[in-house]
Amino acid sequence: MTESVFVMDKPDELTLTRFWESRYQPLTTRIIQDLPIEPAWRCLDMAGGAGSLAYWLAERVGQGTVLAVDSDIRYLDDARAANLEVRQLDITSTDFTPGSFDLIVARGVLSGLPGADEMLTQSVRWLAPGGWLVVEDFYFLPSEDAPTAAGRAVVDAYTKGFEARGADVRWARRLPAGMARAGLTSLGVHVTPLGPGQSPGENALIRMRLQLQGHHLVEKGMVSAEQMAEFIASLDAPEAWDVTTLQFSVWGQRTTA
Repeated sequence: MTESVFVMDKPDELTLTRFWESRYQPLTTRIIQDLPIEPAWRCLDMAGGAGSLAYWLAERVGQGTVLAVDSDIRYLDDARAANLEVRQLDITSTDFTPGSFDLIVARGVLSGLPGADEMLTQSVRWLAPGGWLVVEDFYFLPSEDAPTAAGRAVVDAYTKGFEARGADVRWARRLPAGMARAGLTSLGVHVTPLGPGQSPGENALIRMRLQLQGHHLVEKGMVSAEQMAEFIASLDAPEAWDVTTLQFSVWGQRTTA
C-alpha cells in the first residue's frame, strides 16, 4: 500500500484497503495461476497493503518464500505463514540482489513513484532468469469526457489530487511497451474498464472511497460539496455511467539466456 493521495479517516483505512484488494485480487490471482508457478518460487509483493495477495502466494509456494514490502506495514501479519516475511521499506531506495525473485507483483504502485520507468527496469533486474513480472496500474481518462457536469468536476479533482502527489496518471498506457523495452518476453495484457456503472462492486468501491476521502477535495476547493454529493448519488444511474479509468494488467518473463 503506497501512501494515500488523501489522508484517510481512521478506523476506516483498513476497511477501504481490504475492499480494494477484494475487488482487484481475482484478476491478479487468475493471471498468476496461468503462469508456470513452482512450489519453490521466491516471490516479492511490492505493495503489501492488507496482505491478501501475500497470504495467497504463501499458500501456493509452500517450499518457497514470499517477501511483502510496504512503506506502512500495520496491516501485514508475517505470522500468517512460515514462508512469509514482511519488511517496511521504501521500494525506490531499495536494491535487491539481481536474480533474487522468480515472481514480482506490483499492483497500483509504480505509477505513483518517482521514476516509474526506472523502477520498472530495476524490477526486471531483480528477476531470476525465467522469472515473471506482473504489473497492474491505472490509466485515468480525460475528465472532460465524463457524461455529467458532476462527473467532470469530481474526476478532474480526483485526478489532480493524484498528480499533486507526483503520480503519473497516464503512465499505465505505456506499460506494455515499457515491459517489452525492459527485455521481457511472453508478454500478456489485459485491460479492464473502471468507473461508475461498470459493476456493482466498482460502484461500491467508488462510493466508499469518496465518502471517506472526498471531503478533502471539497476542503481544498477542488470540487464543491454539491458536486461531490451529486456524483455519489448518481453512481447507479445509467445516465451517469462512465469509464473513468483503465486498469492495465501486464505480465512478462525474463529471458533465460
